[in-house]
Amino acid sequence: MSRIHEALKRAEQERAASQGGRPDASPVMDLPSGEPMAPMPDMARPTAGATAAAPAPAPSNGQGMPSFTNPFTFDTLLARCVQSDWQPDAKTMLFFGSEENGLGTEQFRTLRSRLYQMREKTSLKKILVTSALPQEGKSFVSANLAQVLVRQHGRRVLLIDGDLRVARLHTALGTTSSPGLADYLLGESDEFSVMQRGPMDNLFFIPCGRTVAHPAELIANGRLKMLMQRAEPLFDWIIVDSPPAVPVSDASQLANFCDGVLMVVRSNATPYDTAQKARQEFQGKTLVGVVLNGITRSDSYSRYYYEVYEKSAKQNA
Repeated sequence: MSRIHEALKRAEQERAASQGGRPDASPVMDLPSGEPMAPMPDMARPTAGATAAAPAPAPSNGQGMPSFTNPFTFDTLLARCVQSDWQPDAKTMLFFGSEENGLGTEQFRTLRSRLYQMREKTSLKKILVTSALPQEGKSFVSANLAQVLVRQHGRRVLLIDGDLRVARLHTALGTTSSPGLADYLLGESDEFSVMQRGPMDNLFFIPCGRTVAHPAELIANGRLKMLMQRAEPLFDWIIVDSPPAVPVSDASQLANFCDGVLMVVRSNATPYDTAQKARQEFQGKTLVGVVLNGITRSDSYSRYYYEVYEKSAKQNA
């Protein structure tokens, strides 16, 4: 036995004797290298006259397993997300103004009804809004769909700008673009700090965030899945605006985290074969519908019907 080993054993015996107890019966184990291992600090043993307290039991979920508090709650979200003073574009953001029956509003109410009808048959909460090509109106549809959904009492909606290449939603809503989705995917911000809420109750918004070099790789890094899992229980709907499907692969990757795809095509602009090619990008995904955007007022039969209905109702009142 080495001198170090004998000194450690003698010190342990002296310490135990000074406390009125007995020396620890556990032997000092030798490490594989041949060096002795010092005894672990005796932090659990109470001193003379003290009483050891039992550790507090972990909270239980009722089945004998410990449970833990989820920090991602709606109250925490309200406390930590940014309250922004949005300045929405009155020409394109249809539901922020005082005019309840402006041009296009009834079409979005109809779209809302269709989505709820589909929801009765299948799981539908996270919707990707995309188009075949740029400039077809997907951001316009995304933003106004989120607005009309939140107009129903008690409904909470999260609008996400998933277009990390040419973001437009923050401009339409009249707010800042950062911090946002890119900052979260890079691990530089948490879920609370990238969410905004504006003047419309229960409408929350995650802007695009700062410019990044490789959006497709960033979307696929796994953090978006975690964001969706944490946010989904807090909202009735999550609307994701994506880049166009044909030029880049981002939209098909974003669709992996959504329940369905809503395709936007522009009247007299989107080529038929291009729209078909965009549809093929989402093989295996649920296509919840197609929105025809950019029709003229004379072609809007539903708008004409609604105006006639309103006049008739007023005359019969």
